[in-house]
Amino acid sequence: MRKLINAPEDVVSDALRGMAAAHPSLRVDAATGVVVRADAPRRGKVALVSGGGSGHEPLHAGFVGPGMLDAACAGEVFTSPTPDRILAATMAVDGGAGVLHVVKNYTGDVLNFRLAAELAEDEGIEVAAVVVADDVAVEDSTYTAGRRGTGGTLFVEKIAGAAAEAGAPLAEVAAVAADVAGRCRSFGVALAPCTVPAAGTPTFELAADEIELGIGIHGEPGRERAKARPAAEIVDAALTAIDDDLPVAGQDVLVLVNGMGGTPLLEQYIAYAAAAGGLAARGATVVRSLVGPYVTSLEMAGLMITVCRTSGALTGLWDAPADTPALRAGAR
Repeated sequence: MRKLINAPEDVVSDALRGMAAAHPSLRVDAATGVVVRADAPRRGKVALVSGGGSGHEPLHAGFVGPGMLDAACAGEVFTSPTPDRILAATMAVDGGAGVLHVVKNYTGDVLNFRLAAELAEDEGIEVAAVVVADDVAVEDSTYTAGRRGTGGTLFVEKIAGAAAEAGAPLAEVAAVAADVAGRCRSFGVALAPCTVPAAGTPTFELAADEIELGIGIHGEPGRERAKARPAAEIVDAALTAIDDDLPVAGQDVLVLVNGMGGTPLLEQYIAYAAAAGGLAARGATVVRSLVGPYVTSLEMAGLMITVCRTSGALTGLWDAPADTPALRAGAR
């Protein structure tokens, strides 16, 4: 195992110390894994909190800042944050208008965020939650009951974050988040596995001529192990799975072509060219796009495509200003 780490047990805390040094706009507690925007809590503003296992950077801590998340809590690599960490993040950003938890649909995340919400409500904090379950590849997988939460989480955090920044009340921010979550569909493909530092061995094995269609962001099995094929065919398979589940014909869409951590940007743009053409052929109009490693799986090679059927109002929220380490939009 060759990684730029000091010790496997210190990976998350060391990374958070680096984030604190690089981004003074954040308050980072490396011991608890809690990352908070520097000006939190904002009185009268609905706060957004998300989190999950580390290894998916920049999700979630990279999206903390004006226009997106107010706080994120990081668990160990591929391990849900504990309820006490989620509670600490929630209490740190509560400005009296309530807190929205954005939760990816993994069993540990769902259970721990639910318990943290109950504890927060005992402290007098009103909490709402939206669960993101956008992966169309499989219904149940290693980490979850039901569909996995993947790339659609980015769209939820950005659009709901904009609504909260504009002063919308908790019920409205939660409704926007739920609406966006329901409009998103994702499909991932792995070309090569990743290695969790604490394990020291790849999470799965692929032969030199194999790919995994429908992979999860922790290396969970997908729909099919298949022979390697050209990028255009891989993208077409992903779009077909998405379109079969939520048709895109006649729709304006937001599109994310997401590198899984080990995919060169050169290849991601090749994939985006195929995705843009494939969506146009299916009758969709791409109104906004994003290409890059935003929801990763350590150094896994591959890609994930997320399509969100949008509206004029939601596109306006997507365009609203945001200032985070990993995503900036608009003028501030």
